[in-house]
Amino acid sequence: MNATADGIAVQRSGHGTAPAIEILGLVKTFAAPGGTVRAVDGLDLTVRPGEIVAFLGPNGAGKTTTIDMLLGLARPDAGEVRVFGTAPAEAIAGGRVSAVMQSGGLLPDLTVGETVRLIATLHARPRPVREVLVRAGIDDIADRPVGKCSGGQQQRLRFALALLPDPDLVVLDEPTTGMDVGGRRDFWHAIRDDARRGRTVLFATHYLDEADAYADRIVLVRSGRVVADGSAARIKSLAAGRTISATLPAADPARLLALPGVDQVEQRGSRIIVRAKDSDVVARYLLTATEAVDLEISGHNLEDAFLALTTTGDHR
Repeated sequence: MNATADGIAVQRSGHGTAPAIEILGLVKTFAAPGGTVRAVDGLDLTVRPGEIVAFLGPNGAGKTTTIDMLLGLARPDAGEVRVFGTAPAEAIAGGRVSAVMQSGGLLPDLTVGETVRLIATLHARPRPVREVLVRAGIDDIADRPVGKCSGGQQQRLRFALALLPDPDLVVLDEPTTGMDVGGRRDFWHAIRDDARRGRTVLFATHYLDEADAYADRIVLVRSGRVVADGSAARIKSLAAGRTISATLPAADPARLLALPGVDQVEQRGSRIIVRAKDSDVVARYLLTATEAVDLEISGHNLEDAFLALTTTGDHR
């Protein structure tokens, strides 16, 4: 690995031709009242080195269970997980994988700097403490007790800890929970900068705007299986139809729902929002049969695609 003058890696070696993540036919079941729940059901996923991949799905879709198996925290019932061509435990032992989870793992009485220095002693070749504090954007609060830090600052501290072994793969589970808008933006700019230097990132988030703005690929999971995989633009294109909105205080939602191709109607104050497969039919009705004004037609956003692709069928 080469480095710049400030010690930040600019080229990561040792990847070879192996994928950063290779998951084949992954299955995980759990005992539950009345039978067995299949949390992960034959899931396949390949991530190339240097990619930023958003791993999205509704609650109970199998995301956390998959991440646990990727990190070696759970054993699959069937299938295989490989990280840079090796078993997860081997990649983790070699410092090639780090994770930022939502909660836990911090001692409130230690300062931010003391926490990083303590965890650094557990790694064979840690990055300099000052460097990871700067990369995580918390060098200015190094002397602050962890218990006095905000939720967003604690998430940044977890990110700093994840950077200590200089990992090739970082797994992020809701990494920006508790951060304000500026903090979220700065965090993702740092992640994008790391990816340009070769680091691979897999992240789960409920902030769909983050996935839309920063992920190279979006993987949607439902009922333990991948249901869509591609760029944000491709995922959006999979949700057929458009959204038509107009100012119409006296709208008749039942009449709009009866129009051909209309999937959903929502009244927001004086605005009526219609999601439909045929926007022309809805627009023609609103403009000729009602008093609607300020009509707008737009394509589906990532939230629309997410709902369309993950809310049908049973959930585990």
